[in-house]
Amino acid sequence: MNDKNGSLEPKEEMSQSPSSFSSSTSGLSRHPTHTSTRPPKNEGDLELARTKSIAQTMSPLREFLFVALLCSAQFVTQAGLVNTLNILHIIGDDLGITDPGVLSWLIAGYSLTVGTFILLSGRCGDLFGYKTMVIVGFGWFAIWNVVAGCSVYAPGNGGQVLFIFARVLSGIGPAILLPNALGLLGATYDEGRRKDMVFSLFGACAPSGAVVGGTFAGLWSLLWWPWTFWTFGIALACLGGLSYFILPAVPLKEEDQGLTFAQRIGELDLLGATVGITAMILFNFAWNQAPGFGWEQPYIYVLLIVGILLFPVFFWVELKVSKHPLIPFDALSTDVTFVMICEMCGWAAFGIFIYYFIQILQQLRGTSPLLTMAQLCPVTISGFIAAITTGHVISRIGPGWVMLISMCAFTVGSILVATMPPHQVYWAQSFVVTLIIPWGMDMSFPAGTLIMSNAVEKRHQGMAASLVNTVVNYSISIGVGIAGTVETHINHGGLTEEDELRGYRGAMYLGIGLGTMGVITSVLFLLKLRVREKRMTNRS
Repeated sequence: MNDKNGSLEPKEEMSQSPSSFSSSTSGLSRHPTHTSTRPPKNEGDLELARTKSIAQTMSPLREFLFVALLCSAQFVTQAGLVNTLNILHIIGDDLGITDPGVLSWLIAGYSLTVGTFILLSGRCGDLFGYKTMVIVGFGWFAIWNVVAGCSVYAPGNGGQVLFIFARVLSGIGPAILLPNALGLLGATYDEGRRKDMVFSLFGACAPSGAVVGGTFAGLWSLLWWPWTFWTFGIALACLGGLSYFILPAVPLKEEDQGLTFAQRIGELDLLGATVGITAMILFNFAWNQAPGFGWEQPYIYVLLIVGILLFPVFFWVELKVSKHPLIPFDALSTDVTFVMICEMCGWAAFGIFIYYFIQILQQLRGTSPLLTMAQLCPVTISGFIAAITTGHVISRIGPGWVMLISMCAFTVGSILVATMPPHQVYWAQSFVVTLIIPWGMDMSFPAGTLIMSNAVEKRHQGMAASLVNTVVNYSISIGVGIAGTVETHINHGGLTEEDELRGYRGAMYLGIGLGTMGVITSVLFLLKLRVREKRMTNRS
């Protein structure tokens, strides 16, 4: 039971959190947390009892491994982003990729597939089981990292194509991991401070994963950069094997248990998923392709226009055609809209920050990949403190205020990088920004998840959390793409250090604008909540 501080006792029932990805488990939080002496009334109660026994019989060591393994989904997602970003120019030189616009695609393409496939992956977890999908996610991620390392053997320009292809497809691995790892956590923990802390720790793994991934990439680049991806693939395969033995299997919904494989495929809304994913990929691809090949290319305009036109088609399919839509639009309230705008602005600003901050360090200051990670390592400590703080205060001050603080952190961090002199001492603005940015990362994710959860009905909890993950990762990709366009249009070819700096700062000014938009939106959201509270007070 919850104590006066909202925490849970060691043997307490662990059930549905607001971030669960299964509507089948959303009913768990409505049951009492103590063990009932009455026999279960039906098969659904028997299923619930079995789920309870799995959670309650976890030893402290098993629970620690359970949480650590699921949090590793966030860890490896960010490691997979920064391990390439930190040695981007080493890979580019070896594979013959010198155009900055094409190099940025190695980062944006990965985040693109992470963001576009999450909604479909969350639905797969509902139908095939979270544990199964987590194992599949680790396996898929491992395979394509090994392929990325092997691209060095491709003849001619084939290495460029194979590496980009492998990077794009590897992003589907985290897209499978994130919603299903959160689904298992959500199906295990009850509402309260303990659940808040677990989800905050999940977010805290983002900066630490980024630093660890980038550090190992820097180390392996001293020997041979492909080992970055081969060893990462081996580690992912090991995590997949541990998942088989450590993770519990949460029963499917009663109505899904008797479905055949073909029937479960029919429940996936493949038509809506195909149209939606195609729209997001084409729109994003055009923005990320344009900086490298120029907006004067006709195919870029065509892809952008087709992508834009497919979005209303997706909405029509979801509203009028699909029997089981990926996104139930009738559940999207104004609260959801505010949260989506905040998350889009904040994480697009973060994507621009992380890409151009490292470019400034390596291209203008001449820092090595290892020294770059050494200068970034304070984000792990600051991120951990931010996560612990968020877990403690989010239930006290409310997720709306936490969201505002996170948007301010994104904006201030972007301002510091945009105004940073190219050869300034590290301990001035560079060090300060590594302390500030993690507060944006580790506060916005849990705040957005909880706001979305509170804004929709119990049966739409899975959609709410999946949507947050989609917005976060897709925004990183589209932010880098748009910033690349800004950079190439104002850097005069980047032939001198002054021109390079002008392009980097122009991109960072875009990040400042996006962060500011997030701050304004979060303030409007808080005002909306205050007006609602006053109306409820007056009615009572």
